[in-house]
Amino acid sequence: MVGPSWVGDMVMAQSLFIILKNAHPECQIDVLAPAWSLALMERMPEITQAIAMPLAHGQFNVLARVKLGKSLRANAYDQAILLPNSWKSGLTPYFANISLRTGYIGECRWGLLNDARKLDKSILKMTVQRFVALGLPRGASLPPEYPTPRLVISQDQQANVIEKFQLSKDRDLNKPSFQKILALCPGAEYGEAKRWPINHYAEVAKQKLAEGWKVWLLGSEKDKETAEQINTQVSGACVDFTGRTSLAEAVDLMSLVDTVVSNDSGLMHVAAALDKNIIALYGSSDPGFTPPLNNKAKVISLKLACSPCFKRVCPLGHTDCLTGITPDAVLKLIQE
Repeated sequence: MVGPSWVGDMVMAQSLFIILKNAHPECQIDVLAPAWSLALMERMPEITQAIAMPLAHGQFNVLARVKLGKSLRANAYDQAILLPNSWKSGLTPYFANISLRTGYIGECRWGLLNDARKLDKSILKMTVQRFVALGLPRGASLPPEYPTPRLVISQDQQANVIEKFQLSKDRDLNKPSFQKILALCPGAEYGEAKRWPINHYAEVAKQKLAEGWKVWLLGSEKDKETAEQINTQVSGACVDFTGRTSLAEAVDLMSLVDTVVSNDSGLMHVAAALDKNIIALYGSSDPGFTPPLNNKAKVISLKLACSPCFKRVCPLGHTDCLTGITPDAVLKLIQE
């Protein structure tokens, strides 16, 4: 399996791993993917082995891909399923001499794939459907049913982050009804047109803190400035984890919270796969294309005439699709 390069896509790919394992319980699923994603794959019991792609996202380096493919020949894989649509992603399976190489035609990959599928976006409207369809025989009925991703976090993993970040006062594993925790995920790797306003996040934090909740801020180093601005508005009362955790630690921390408010981001999909109560905020993106795969999730999208535009920055300069989502609307859903 050649895995995707985004956190959310890797979470959604678990639906494919599940259907493969259900159909062939004895099969071995090895996934070649970026090194950062190993933490996610370690929490997916369907995966036998995670193989770190030695090249950075977007790096071409044909010779390195050929060499990697040749190094995998001894594994004698029966099939390779390619989730990325890029031409370069087909090189390693080809040179690994894998007899069946399945994927969408993408960047004219006829020579690299011998089970090239045509993607009909009018039928496969969701990313998860597109992934799962590649695991089905050619000619299978589409769109397919898809299982819900489920990351598995052990108590030891939870205990480790509790100890590292000295959280025993916030969450005791032996007391499930301990103080409620709200996680806010204010980042979005794609761009500002997917980010709910800082002031809105701060207002939600202020209200829940006043009600006796703990509020955690989760995100990467890139989200640190945003998190600091939110925390400043509540006099530093939030616990700010942005830039302080690995992805594995962020996932394990999120497994401890009760409710998550998030932009359409990788952490939103992680929260869904952890079966959390989620309020998912959509602006420039489409909740029909990449929704949180969780029956508990509540999606807010204003569905303005100009959205979804799928732009990184609002082309109209106002981001009304997000600023128009009020803190009160989010607080109401948390209360429900």
